[in-house]
Amino acid sequence: MATVTQSAPQDSLEMLASSNPLGNTNLGPLSSEPMTPSSPIRQPCPPGACTCERERLLDTPGADQRILRLTRQEETRLLERLENIQSLTDLEHMQRRIYEQLGIRLEIAPSHNEVRSMRGIAIHIDALPGLCRKTRQSIPTAIRRGLEKHPEIAYRLLDAHDLFRDA
Repeated sequence: MATVTQSAPQDSLEMLASSNPLGNTNLGPLSSEPMTPSSPIRQPCPPGACTCERERLLDTPGADQRILRLTRQEETRLLERLENIQSLTDLEHMQRRIYEQLGIRLEIAPSHNEVRSMRGIAIHIDALPGLCRKTRQSIPTAIRRGLEKHPEIAYRLLDAHDLFRDA
């Protein structure tokens, strides 16, 4: 007669490692595990509609292909998460996780000109092979929407760059 035993989680660190930065605990394409051939990758853009150079990235041996893990479904979840940021710390955490998991370097700072609205905050994404043009545009838009929902985050961002120093 066979007995069935259930194994408890081995380590709380293991449970933390399996958590997704977007708030879910399931292991999806944005997990910190290395990309395997069975991992879903982003479908190619229609010909002529994008300059993401996805094929060149796939053809280059040893290239960083983390960005290809951002499927359309995961992109939607990411944009939703960016629109619902709760604090400057949360935004900075998302910046780090986006770089760690996708290789997207995201810089958010007040622009050199006067900041009168959320458009005055400069959001820059470095060029990256495999990053779709639409995604490059939608990430800053989602961040601005999040800042509009919670203007105190924008104030903390301005304060972090010493713009309220003399006030």
